[in-house]
Amino acid sequence: MAVLSALKLTSVRKPTNLPQVVQRRNKLLGRIAEQVELANAYANGTTHLFTKVRTFTDKDTGVRKQVETSKRVKAWWFTSDNGKLALSVRYGAKVLELAKGKYAIEVATSAELVETLDIVRTAVANGELDDAIDNAANKLRTGFEK
Repeated sequence: MAVLSALKLTSVRKPTNLPQVVQRRNKLLGRIAEQVELANAYANGTTHLFTKVRTFTDKDTGVRKQVETSKRVKAWWFTSDNGKLALSVRYGAKVLELAKGKYAIEVATSAELVETLDIVRTAVANGELDDAIDNAANKLRTGFEK
């Protein structure tokens, strides 16, 4: 016990499940990370291939197998009417309203795209877009009601 006495012990336990707000933030942060990789490839003039692991059961043998397949990731940015890039933040299929009536961020060049995504990532991590995420999630949920 002499070794452990040098450490600061606490009674805090890991929560068994995260609050819904944190789960939604983490989901959006994962999608932003994909967009950063895609934006880096776009700025460098290359392509980036995303993969996911798919599990299926072989019909002949009944054995479960895992196979890596390609995953399609759509870019969140587009060219606006004035010729500049515009970045819209998506939560699932819904575009988030960043401010009242504002759904996109204007970006001058493709090099600024990664910096803008990093700023959005920081805003999401700080909880600044929690209301917009909640609105998008609730709109999605109402689509499944009968």
